[in-house]
This record gives sequence, C-alpha cells and structure tokens, in this order.
Amino acid sequence: MSARDRILAKLRASEKFAERVEPDVASWFAGHRRVESSAEKAARFRHCIELAHAEVYNVNRGSWLQKLWEVLAAKKINRLLVSPGTEHGQRALSGLTESGIECRGYDQVIEQWKDEMFHQTPASLTTARAAIAETGTLILWPDADEPRLMSLVPPVHIVLLDASKIYNTFYEAMQQEGWKDSLPTNALLISGPSKTADIQVTLAYGAHGPKELVVLLMGEEA
Repeated sequence: MSARDRILAKLRASEKFAERVEPDVASWFAGHRRVESSAEKAARFRHCIELAHAEVYNVNRGSWLQKLWEVLAAKKINRLLVSPGTEHGQRALSGLTESGIECRGYDQVIEQWKDEMFHQTPASLTTARAAIAETGTLILWPDADEPRLMSLVPPVHIVLLDASKIYNTFYEAMQQEGWKDSLPTNALLISGPSKTADIQVTLAYGAHGPKELVVLLMGEEA
C-alpha cells in the first residue's frame, strides 16, 4: 500500500469522516427565502445591476422596440446585430429598418464574416432567459439562434428581459428553470459591462467584452 493509499484509508476510517453528511441545501434556502412581489424583485435587480454601471429602462411588450430605437439614436448607433430566428429579432428587423437602423442578422457561420463582426458591429440585441435579483445578474443561454459571440463581441450589448423571470437567488433560478434536467453548452451570468482593474488597479470597461450593457426590463406596464 502506497503512502497515499494509507492516508486516504485513515481519513475514510475516521469517525469524523464517517459522520459527514451532505448539507440540506433546499431546506436552508427555504428557510432564508425572501418573499417579494414581482415589482420588488425587479426593483432590487435594477438597483444591483445599475450599481455595476448597466443601464436599465422599464418597457412593456408594446413599447420596447421604440425604447430600443431611442437608445440606439442616443448612442449614435446605426447598425445592430440581431437574431432572425427569434420573435424579438424579427420585430427589430422589420421595425428598426424603417427607422433608418441597419439590422444585421446573425445568419452565417462566424468564419464567413469575422472581420465584419469584430470591426463593424457596434451593438447587438439578445434576450435573457432569466435574472437574479440578489446580485443583479442576467442569465443567458446561448443557442444556435443567439450564439455566445452576440453577447461578447459588440461594444454595446442590449438585453431584453421579461420581468416575470427575475428570481430571488441563483439557487431559485436553477430550480425554477429546471437546470438539473437540461443545460446548454454555455450558460452566461452577466452582472454588468465587461470591466477589469488588472493594470495599475485602474478600472477599465470593455477589456474582455462589451463596455456598455443596456437592459430593457419588460413588464406588463412601463
């Protein structure tokens, strides 16, 4: 028996190791769960993500496209990357084009338009699967319609979030969204624009991703 095997055998035989039990995570969260209305969770989410320098605008299902146009106009952005395979992407393609915004669909493999993607795409529009009020975090599940690059490459990332999909905690989001049953190849947790302070402890935005994050928080009323 090797030294490693002897050490592991002693650990396994110890009384402390034998009595070790898995923590009851579900019970802990059940006992510490905050009871909040949808409006309260939305307000807490907004407060937290705005602290991280994200922009948040309250919209509804009928007004979000108008607000999107206003945001793009204010930032002098005339080109937007969207997903033609989604309902919101189709709405943007039809509505914004009439307003003078060129909408570019993500409808090719990246190798065919990499230079255009990295150098001529100032902003993108994606949707969030859910969000976390406790930390002000967006949850994105990239897929074939909205690949991960849509939220990582353009300098301005605009996210459409349904306010009814804001959960109190990350644990609650995983439970309610059924993460144990199926997961995407990538799950993105975004709590603000990309930032780093690696160099001389000077905070810089956009070093590893979008330097601006805009959230269109969609409720029944705005």
